[in-house]
Amino acid sequence: MSSAFQGSLLDCWDDPRPRALGASVRRTPLAHGAWIDLRRGWMAGADALFERLAETVPWRAESRRMYDRVVDVPRLLAFYDVTDPLPDPSLDEAKDVLNAHYMDELGEPFRTAGLCLYRDGRDSVAWHGDRIGRGRDHDTMVAILSVGATRALHLRPRSGGPALRYELGHGDLIVMGGSCQRTWDHAIPKTARPTGPRMSIQFRPRGVR
Repeated sequence: MSSAFQGSLLDCWDDPRPRALGASVRRTPLAHGAWIDLRRGWMAGADALFERLAETVPWRAESRRMYDRVVDVPRLLAFYDVTDPLPDPSLDEAKDVLNAHYMDELGEPFRTAGLCLYRDGRDSVAWHGDRIGRGRDHDTMVAILSVGATRALHLRPRSGGPALRYELGHGDLIVMGGSCQRTWDHAIPKTARPTGPRMSIQFRPRGVR
């Protein structure tokens, strides 16, 4: 497929590659034992990576039953399970860097990768937590790499309270850890502002969706 977007003027790398983590990661503690790590511009060459993934990933459209009708999922999807080869070598490098940084704290490696393509501002994902599998009752981590246009990721505590907003794109990394999947929800809301396509790559441990 072909997707056009406004690339970053600061991203001139043709060879996508994750940068180091270490002290460049900024952690924000949240309520109920949750936390967020943020590393801006983690993937050098993020715009080139977006173009490569847009062309090579076998994107699929899905539909789901909502009450008494079937509706289209407002984004395109792909999933790479534990034994599936990832669609680009830079994603293997990204997973290796994440595992080197988080393995001791997480206690296990990141093993799978889910990809979402938000084609424009009409595509979205509703409030949810990754609670299929062990994320429902165990602390875990979900690492999200954003490439393409900037979109807002919102987070809010399930028990009620104000939402947080993170503008993510062009190689930014956000990691949701601790109890975040159990005690917080996150969403990518629709937007009426003109916006190009954005892609998220979600790295998860085995048995977390």
